[in-house]
Amino acid sequence: MPFYFNSKSLVAYVTCGDPDLACSRDIVFAAIDAGSTIIELGVPFSDPVADGPVIQRASERALKQHTSIEQVLTLASEIRQHSQSVGLIIFTYLNPILRMGMKKFCKIARHAGVDGVLVIDLPVEESAAYIEAAKANGLSTIFLAAPTSTDARLKQIAAASTGFVYVVSRTGVTGTREQLTSDAEAVVKRLRKFTKLPIAVGFGISKPEQFAAVGKFADAAVIGSAIVQTIENNPGKEAESVAQFIHQLLA
Repeated sequence: MPFYFNSKSLVAYVTCGDPDLACSRDIVFAAIDAGSTIIELGVPFSDPVADGPVIQRASERALKQHTSIEQVLTLASEIRQHSQSVGLIIFTYLNPILRMGMKKFCKIARHAGVDGVLVIDLPVEESAAYIEAAKANGLSTIFLAAPTSTDARLKQIAAASTGFVYVVSRTGVTGTREQLTSDAEAVVKRLRKFTKLPIAVGFGISKPEQFAAVGKFADAAVIGSAIVQTIENNPGKEAESVAQFIHQLLA
């Protein structure tokens, strides 16, 4: 398994190409140096239905830069050359992969040093072709589990996942929240019955106390909208601002 988790594992999400690819590279390097365990490289998409306004705006900015899935894979290769130990994930909607071709995408992703792929709008019930192509190229498959998932579906998600399982802390879209709901802990507890894989919790984590709370019942916390918001709020100082924010979370 390519993913290393410890007591303070942090998965950092970045929308690639926001504000531009060179800056995204600097941000990722800063996030790794600040202590991120895994990097999620978000492929910008024109209809990001699972994302709240912060990541929607980031996708719009990245698409105005004409950021493509091919460029994201090139960026992944550059990150892998910079860091051999960080976990590297492509986080994408299905459409960009289909346009490239599932087998071609998985082959190039693995060659670039990517460890796994999370296709955010691909239900586990329709994932056979993705699982086959990922497995053929040694890529970990990562699926989303939600508080609304039944035990039967959690079992199916656990069986299809090979890297870790990503638990959505609440229903709705991505975005920071003042309070972390108890739903996340409950679904993690149910999921543990079906898998020994690490479990990462995301959607809404933005404060040190929330990060610490998640660490008590899950193996990692995913920080997405809060990082993207930090990038948006600090033009010209994106990388150092993200590093500072991650240091605060891990303190």
